Amino acid sequence: MKKTLALILALAMMLSLAACGGKDNASSDNGSSTENTQSTTPATETAGPSSIAVCIASEPDTLDPALNSSVDGATMLVHLFSGLAKWTQDESGAFHIVADAATELTEPVANADGTVTYTYTLRDGMVWSDGQPVTAADFEYAWQRASNVEFGADYGYMFDVVKGYSEEDPAARLAVEAKDEKTLEVTLNGPVSYWNELLAFPVYFPVREDVVANEAWATDPSTYVCNGAYTMSDWSHNSVITLAKNENYADADEVTMDTIEFYLSDDANNMLSNFQNGSWLLIDDVPTNEIANLKTQYPDEFVVAGQIGTYYVCWNINEDILPADSGLTGVEAENAKAEIRRAIGLLYDRNYIVEEIGQAGQVPASSFVAMGMTNPDGTQFYQTAGHNDGFEGYYDVSADAIESNYASAIETLKKYYNFDEATQQFTNFPTLTYLYNTSEGHKAIGEYLQSAMAGVGLNMNLDNQEWATFLNTRKQGNYSIARNGWLADYNDPICFLDMWTTASGNNDVQFGKGAHKDVAAYSMDLTPYGYDVKVENGTWAETYDVLIATIKSCADENTRFELMHLAEDLLMSTGCIVPLYFYTDIYMLSNRVSGFFSNPLGYKYFMYTTVA
Repeated sequence: MKKTLALILALAMMLSLAACGGKDNASSDNGSSTENTQSTTPATETAGPSSIAVCIASEPDTLDPALNSSVDGATMLVHLFSGLAKWTQDESGAFHIVADAATELTEPVANADGTVTYTYTLRDGMVWSDGQPVTAADFEYAWQRASNVEFGADYGYMFDVVKGYSEEDPAARLAVEAKDEKTLEVTLNGPVSYWNELLAFPVYFPVREDVVANEAWATDPSTYVCNGAYTMSDWSHNSVITLAKNENYADADEVTMDTIEFYLSDDANNMLSNFQNGSWLLIDDVPTNEIANLKTQYPDEFVVAGQIGTYYVCWNINEDILPADSGLTGVEAENAKAEIRRAIGLLYDRNYIVEEIGQAGQVPASSFVAMGMTNPDGTQFYQTAGHNDGFEGYYDVSADAIESNYASAIETLKKYYNFDEATQQFTNFPTLTYLYNTSEGHKAIGEYLQSAMAGVGLNMNLDNQEWATFLNTRKQGNYSIARNGWLADYNDPICFLDMWTTASGNNDVQFGKGAHKDVAAYSMDLTPYGYDVKVENGTWAETYDVLIATIKSCADENTRFELMHLAEDLLMSTGCIVPLYFYTDIYMLSNRVSGFFSNPLGYKYFMYTTVA
């Protein structure tokens, strides 16, 4: 564990500017501790076939860059599209954001009203995969489209740093303008330290208006028009997506791999079989019960890499978990449910999960903001979370605390449910259903959580769905409790916190939605931080949403981080977020492959690979 922890921290430090949301398998949430820092420098010779077959996930929900919200989808999109900026890795293994479609990443010009303006020039000769020129207007259109509240992009809120963004007004327009075919101007509300990283994120990629007018454009290779290193040559649904090198790409001469076949599967045994017979050269999941053997059998090919992310359980905040005769309503009921959810979170032995199920150096998580995010003074954000109760974060996840956590959970639950002292079980807790997507790792964790709760009479059924269906079920709030995971989108804790605002497309918990919209159960006081804001018994919109907006407008870095800790305090007080562990990324990579790299955001890059 110590070796892998060191790896995570080292990779976090490597991010000169740093790191999508869900992941569809548990192993990458999860041996050798081989550090994946292969250089991206293209090989001068190709020793073998210029084609690579890999499996990173099952059928993607979407490959529209504005609508994607998964890491596997993002991996494909960074091969298919060229944004203003992109991620690279240097020979030392450090990650950098560099210009891609832009000639350079310019510095902002400060305006008298406190806003800042960036002006970008597009590179000469860039064309779409159908031969039409890429213009600044394509970027303007794409950003206006993705940020429009009526469009419903999960990551639409990522444009809230741009002047003109609105979560309510569909007529609102961003302050972004194509000054001519090659010049794009954008004005932000104020300085944003992670702006260049946003430019490398898929929701900021360009699309062409006439192409996306066909709503099915992103499901068929014949209508899929892109501007990146690859084009989509074939999509055999639920089988394989084939990408072919795009000779029109501006940096085509640096792309060494001609063809990438993304095979689609969520069957870990099938993945391993195809890796072992040489058919697939990278797989992003392995059978949980094989991990110990694979570490020994494939010491150079079983990889554990650092990731900045958290694997957690989320509750639908509108799920009624109180007994029918509780008599509690309104704020009292909401506070009771929050206390119950927090108590159930104490029943889980996170050390057992990482040591017996994960088996790849994951770290038990006591907070939601992941390890690897740092405060302005360089200390770890997660280590300064919580309330100094003798442990870091919001749960004592040490092995010594298991018994006391259990006892505390029982005493809390006794306040609301009938407890049979003879059997040591609760008798009137409602039956829950735990939702997870198909994966041996997720199933194993679900079965453990089920048994931990059943031990005290809390019944929970398990329900698995295929990846795309699962994403939409969770997004729509059609569940009671579900597995979840979040990888950093960039190197700032806010990317773990702004996803929970009411209007966010990634707000799977349904904060501020449905019945929760009118629940006035939250309080906050920002006056100690210099703001004339104090709310008692406010709604989620009146507290959390306001707090996130305040954070994003705060110019003082130390105050901003104090406010982010306050936001996590409010988030964790609901009990709807139950962190289990901090991720590592486990995958198998054939030693025949050179030039591959992945970053702590979970993106995997194949364009510079060669196969011996």
